[in-house]
Amino acid sequence: MPFEITNTRKLSQKEPGWVVLSLLGIVLIYLSLFLFVPLIAVFYEAFSKGAAVYALAITNPMTFHAIWLTLLVALVSVTLTTIFGISAAWTVTKFDFPGKSLLITLIDLPFAISPVICGLMYVLLYSTNHGWFAPILNYFDIKVIFATPGIILATALVVFPFVARELIPLMQAQGREEEISAVVLGANGWQIFWRVTLPNIKWGLLYGLILCNARAMGEFGAVSVVSGHIRGKTNTMPLHIEILYNEYQFAAAFAVSSLLTLLALVTLILKSLIESKLHNSKESEVRS
Repeated sequence: MPFEITNTRKLSQKEPGWVVLSLLGIVLIYLSLFLFVPLIAVFYEAFSKGAAVYALAITNPMTFHAIWLTLLVALVSVTLTTIFGISAAWTVTKFDFPGKSLLITLIDLPFAISPVICGLMYVLLYSTNHGWFAPILNYFDIKVIFATPGIILATALVVFPFVARELIPLMQAQGREEEISAVVLGANGWQIFWRVTLPNIKWGLLYGLILCNARAMGEFGAVSVVSGHIRGKTNTMPLHIEILYNEYQFAAAFAVSSLLTLLALVTLILKSLIESKLHNSKESEVRS
């Protein structure tokens, strides 16, 4: 690691100053046009008609329900993704079996499929009118599409690769030596997981959870297909913002958008902190 840092410094010292400044200027211009200015515009428009209008939009019962549903969906989908991600990473990194490469490919599949297609897949399966499972759902009076379960399923499908893809490279780099030593000393599976594996992957796991939560709260495409846009029942915050904007309630739409933006900024701060912890832990492993 010190060797890499030293070489990087020597490389930067050899580059002319105008090259460094030009690259920095391009980055700052790009960030300004595509990130900073839009963020400022969101908060400016949110308060453009005064704090009273902003407070009225935030305290609206429909907004409260959208916030509650967004947090509920994020909580459940992140929990499901955590269970799947740890199980998948453990299976891929600790065992050798036929079809391992296929399993890794399937984990990456939601990255390649449009979220709208993911939503349509669930409509095809769980619609009570013409879905494949319609007879069973109608018999037990279970409603999935245009209800909260469908929103959770669609969100979970979109976000489930995040934890697994963060843990698999980390656990592969750590190897199996510590787990094997624990087995030799007489530890069972749960003891190995809680006392050996989990402490080694905790920062990577938290990093994956933060990314997963951010995507779950902001998911629009898949949720839009399965929700039905029912006010006060199936509208998450992104869908609620869309309805307000389409009804020309621009101040209210940007007010709710500012809440979602604040959640994103908090997530970004947590992500940066976790990245720092993860980087420090990797450096300590290299030095040891």
